[in-house]
Amino acid sequence: MARLGAALAAPVQPAVVADRDDPAVDRSAMDGVALRSADGTATRRLVGTLFAGEDPAAYKVGPLEALRIMTGAAIPEGADAVVPVEHLQVAGDSVTLQHAPAPGDHIRRRGSQARAGDLLLGEGLPWTAASVGVRAQVGAPGALPGRVKVGIASTGDELNGTPRAFQIRDSNGPMLTALAHRLGAEAHRLRSLPDDEAALRERLSNLGDLQVLLTSGGVSMGQKDFLPSVLEGLGARILFHKIRLKPGKPMLAALLGDKVVLGLPGNPLAAYLNALLFLPLVLARLEGASAPSLWRQGVLSVPMKNGPDRPLLHPCAREGDSLIPLASKGSGDLITLAQARACAWIPEGGHPGGEVRYLEVL
Repeated sequence: MARLGAALAAPVQPAVVADRDDPAVDRSAMDGVALRSADGTATRRLVGTLFAGEDPAAYKVGPLEALRIMTGAAIPEGADAVVPVEHLQVAGDSVTLQHAPAPGDHIRRRGSQARAGDLLLGEGLPWTAASVGVRAQVGAPGALPGRVKVGIASTGDELNGTPRAFQIRDSNGPMLTALAHRLGAEAHRLRSLPDDEAALRERLSNLGDLQVLLTSGGVSMGQKDFLPSVLEGLGARILFHKIRLKPGKPMLAALLGDKVVLGLPGNPLAAYLNALLFLPLVLARLEGASAPSLWRQGVLSVPMKNGPDRPLLHPCAREGDSLIPLASKGSGDLITLAQARACAWIPEGGHPGGEVRYLEVL
């Protein structure tokens, strides 16, 4: 996954500089009254109310006076402290304090967050919701990049909407489209790709404004598994082909110009798990976001066997943190995947039970 992430160019967030002091004036940090701290606990006369966003120039706080003030309102002339509502006793237009205030109490001082010209965010940091907020705060354009446009196309001449006994319906296309949507992509289900080299080359040469293409099938060792050779013929950069995982060994990732191609195996469980592993990384990278944390921690309820060649992702039911392995019939078992709520990572040689990491089934 590191190789795939490093190969993708993420949007660069420009540096953000403070356009003015933050706060731009002294502001109240509480709902209460603004007053002169030098008057101690003496009873004050209330002289009005100042709201957030209101010009404070209309008010001036004199000796033994207090001005009702709301959180975020600018501190008026003459006041040097704010006393919160819960520390006051109000009777008519008089207010009594429980404690003597000190200068600066409950005031957010001008520039205490940042000074005009300060560098707030360096260039190239990941886009986050908070960074969009900071950009808006200084008046800079803050829109996140649009959702990544992902096309999903199954491969195979055996796919048919009204299948005869030797044909099948396309389940991978709808499944992967739903998964891409759940992961936050702008997902588009495409027509299936044919088991024909020339036709496949034509389709891959005309991907329009797609940023990512998810295919299922056509990446293994069959005589009509043309996807790897067609991609190479089109000048694609093959990032990897085949991974140490079951199900899902034939997985392929490539860069075709500025587009990412994830060639998933054709068996449903393998296609789903490979997409769940790799697509979130691609989406995050293309959106300029941090790589997501995919793995959860749970407890495998029973020991599980596994061969010595590759790690296994196995469908499980989940009850709280407990993972209960389901009886799976292999990488084509879509029904068990649909019943599962997690897929547990079983290392080479098996797992004795107990603490285990897993992927949540979305």
